[in-house]
Amino acid sequence: MNRVTAARSVLTGSAVSALLVGCSASLDLEKSEPTMSADKVAGLVAQKLASTTGRPEPDISCPKDLVGKVGTTMRCKLTASDGSTLGVTITVTSVDGKRINFGFEADAKASPAR
Repeated sequence: MNRVTAARSVLTGSAVSALLVGCSASLDLEKSEPTMSADKVAGLVAQKLASTTGRPEPDISCPKDLVGKVGTTMRCKLTASDGSTLGVTITVTSVDGKRINFGFEADAKASPAR
């Protein structure tokens, strides 16, 4: 997927004051199978968190591609600058053709740095 397509992606959701509040995002996909790459999901979540909190983009990693089926969930990991980690649950909220809309919510408690 090229950067122009990624730039056209629409991020939706309410403003958050902390990482503990859920958000949502969506992206138009160019593939016939409705999936979104793990890197794209992580990037969109990081961008949304940075834009709503006014902080730098956090380091987020997701274990696999997100399948565009309503109700599908995936657990990603946010690693803070101090090394602590926070789980982030991604949930597909709707699929419109090749467009996958998803929400995300961070766990209430972080795991300490190791």
